[in-house]
Amino acid sequence: MKFFVPFFGLLSERNPMDGLVEHYAQIGKGMALIRESMECYITGGTCREFSSLQEEVNEVEDKADKIKRNIRNHLPRGLFMAVDKTLFLNYTRSQDNILDAGQEALNWLAMRRVLVPEEFHKQFLDYMDSVGQTLELLGPALEATIGMVNGGGKMDREGVKNTYRAIRHNHKSVFRSKQALISAIYNSEMEFKDIYQLLHFVECLNAMSHNAENCSDMLRAMIAR
Repeated sequence: MKFFVPFFGLLSERNPMDGLVEHYAQIGKGMALIRESMECYITGGTCREFSSLQEEVNEVEDKADKIKRNIRNHLPRGLFMAVDKTLFLNYTRSQDNILDAGQEALNWLAMRRVLVPEEFHKQFLDYMDSVGQTLELLGPALEATIGMVNGGGKMDREGVKNTYRAIRHNHKSVFRSKQALISAIYNSEMEFKDIYQLLHFVECLNAMSHNAENCSDMLRAMIAR
């Protein structure tokens, strides 16, 4: 994910978007770690220790939180922005919520060891990949919005809107997968404690995708005429 385009029209030496782009980069790192953690957990194959991966996710989330606070705490009072400042601040919150939900998902897995039936392995991994796809689509949407707001984008307005539509479309797929996975788990022969733990894990992953969709809605509002 590469972002070198200045975002809002700013009368300041510091561009708030630089920090937000830096924050977004942490989501990619966190998602890769969460994917590796989940695969390690449910398959029990050769991998790094789950606790070590979880600690790395915590460190990435801490770094993302620091970036978010830095963005929000250093907006000059008289800063001119091409979009509503409240909308910008809300966007930072939604983007930060993505990793918060991922961290919570791993916390649920880590509470106690659950033996995930092999019949669910592929379904879990496919679901995780679908969630990851929503997060990846947020990158082009953010980049396109930067170009549009700054007036130097390579995409036309309809092309930018299509990046938002792609996120919404993928999140609908995530939601359907979530419902199917929850139904399969709930109707399985696992103990209720296992079911309860896995359902929360699945819901937290869905929250990651949902927050990415919220981000795209706010990006859409930023380019509203």
